[in-house]
Amino acid sequence: MDADPSSSPLRVVVVPWLAFGHLLPYLELSERLAERGHSVTYVSTPRNLARLPPVRPAAAPRVDLVALPLPRVDGLPDGAESTNDISYGERKFHWKAFDGLAAPFAEFLAAACAHEATRPHWIIADCFHHWTASAALDHKVPLAMLQPTAASIAAAPRPPSVHPDPDASVAEQPAAAARAVPRYEREGHAVFITGHGASSGGMSGIQRFILTKDRCTVAAMRSCIEWEPETFPLAETVLGKPVIPLGLLPPSADGARRAAAQGAEHATVQWLDAQPPDSVIYVALGSEVPLRVEQVHEMAFGLELAGTRFLWALRKPSGAADDDSADMLPPGFEDSTSGRGLVTTGWVPQMSILAHAAVGGFLTHCGRNSLVESLLFGHPLVMLPIYGDQGPNARQMEAKLVGLQVARNEDDGSFDRHGVSSAVRAVMVDEEARRGFVAGAAKMQAVVADTDLHGRYIDEFVEHLRSYAAASANAAN
Repeated sequence: MDADPSSSPLRVVVVPWLAFGHLLPYLELSERLAERGHSVTYVSTPRNLARLPPVRPAAAPRVDLVALPLPRVDGLPDGAESTNDISYGERKFHWKAFDGLAAPFAEFLAAACAHEATRPHWIIADCFHHWTASAALDHKVPLAMLQPTAASIAAAPRPPSVHPDPDASVAEQPAAAARAVPRYEREGHAVFITGHGASSGGMSGIQRFILTKDRCTVAAMRSCIEWEPETFPLAETVLGKPVIPLGLLPPSADGARRAAAQGAEHATVQWLDAQPPDSVIYVALGSEVPLRVEQVHEMAFGLELAGTRFLWALRKPSGAADDDSADMLPPGFEDSTSGRGLVTTGWVPQMSILAHAAVGGFLTHCGRNSLVESLLFGHPLVMLPIYGDQGPNARQMEAKLVGLQVARNEDDGSFDRHGVSSAVRAVMVDEEARRGFVAGAAKMQAVVADTDLHGRYIDEFVEHLRSYAAASANAAN
């Protein structure tokens, strides 16, 4: 029989969703587990694995990268393995290819479970991986479903079902937002529930979530009570599963330094070198859902009206002909903001930018990675959430006085240049308002940058895994 998992190193299989906002924190988790002596098998597709940063030397001997080829699907471009590689219209093909990983994963797990020396003690997977959870159940391997935040879970009015009420409203999480959930966000949530697979490969997002949840042993959460004290205690009740906090998985100190060093010669960083301290607002709304051309134009006019320095990492908007910024931006915009603004459409070294002394604020969509990375450096926020957990994240940060949301139309989510300008000026120019936001960001920075806190959460997470694994082994005997 295998050694007692309550005392020996664990063998853990990690299976992230095919988006870099998931792939990277899962790698961080894998490295932290490996540095504690545990063996981690990190499973993804070949091109996604090739694009990951190198595993830290201290962890590398115990992290095994396993590639499962993404099945070819008509309509999905060759090499489109991550969500960064596809357009909105190609999502249904990406989901279909993702579901095609079920059989190779089942084969991989069966082979691993054929010998006690390689049988995993745990699988950690995203909430979309119902087929991973099914394979784990078949082989009696416990699975932890990883959730990004308690705010979005606690926003649910009741534990969801496989056949939820399409007219159910989304309840506001207690004491965590300054205003009710707007209609456009409720409607986006309804699409997640009742999409009938139109954009998710034949199965709605909530169905994937429920099937994974029902088959998992516990839920792990990239959060902790110190980060969201109002909502974290509610998550276990809503999910109906034990919830184990992981902490925030901020980039490790050496990883952050390595990323900053690698990006030091990038043109954006060189441009920042010529700007005064705390004078630039960094603008980046992620790569998953680009803005429409008219929204990009309103954003541009808002930055122009605000009169502040800005560095804008702009993704090609829907309706733009190519990656030339001249096609995306209003005519004459770059000339009128020359000297105080820089727009770039390619890859940027975000950690290097956020670490730069010239950056004094961040206009963000409030994805979890961007929030953690920004607050690692204590930047106040201008917030423009787009979808998913970004709305709850933004309301949470606004309630903590970390920043301000751009004013939106409550029905359709539209915004204009005046809303952008007003929010940017409040965070970057208005001295009294800025002092308050900087103070709020500093409080959250203290949580994000507390390495002892997050190390303790990883240690406690491991002890939970040991306990459950040992109980599972005893039950099997």
